[in-house]
Amino acid sequence: MLAFLHRFANSRNRKLRLFCCACTRRVWYRLTRAVASRRAVDRAERFADGTITSDELAEASAAIEPELRATPVGKPLNAIRAADCCVSQEMNALGVARSVSWATTFASRIEKGIERLTQASLLRDIFGNPFCPIVFSPAWRTDTVLSLARQMYEAREFGAMPILADALQDAGCDNTDILSHCRDLAQRHIRGCWVVDLVLDRS
Repeated sequence: MLAFLHRFANSRNRKLRLFCCACTRRVWYRLTRAVASRRAVDRAERFADGTITSDELAEASAAIEPELRATPVGKPLNAIRAADCCVSQEMNALGVARSVSWATTFASRIEKGIERLTQASLLRDIFGNPFCPIVFSPAWRTDTVLSLARQMYEAREFGAMPILADALQDAGCDNTDILSHCRDLAQRHIRGCWVVDLVLDRS
């Protein structure tokens, strides 16, 4: 899926970088002592959204090096490697996915399979169906819709997605894919969610 989706990523690979960050946040508990690694993931998200420069991203990458050298082989090291991939100029989304899988499970094939299914769900949340692009009407961007989307994006808390669906419907949105995605209680939502991106006019 990752190899295929690379062709749909924009020139800055914003969506793939946000996917990398979301995966790494799944093993945040492995980075309790890796301050530079946590800071690097925050920087990677900001870089994806264009609020910091490539030089600042490189600084975050360099700051991880001591943690990489000092951490013995094991689950925390895999989590640090994932964070390092997030801030790499030549970002490796597949490397992040594998490192997070090892940081979560290390050896269990069953748990690795579960982790991969979760990562696939995150990819679907970010990219939706790349074969069916949706035209989003500007009329649907009411104050309520924009406010809900911004709050969820900034807080990384997407519990209000069903409410966003109601607000979009009130604004005239009748697109089944959009409304269903918002109301799917089994779907994990993260920064880069294709519906929230449409609302906020992000690519």
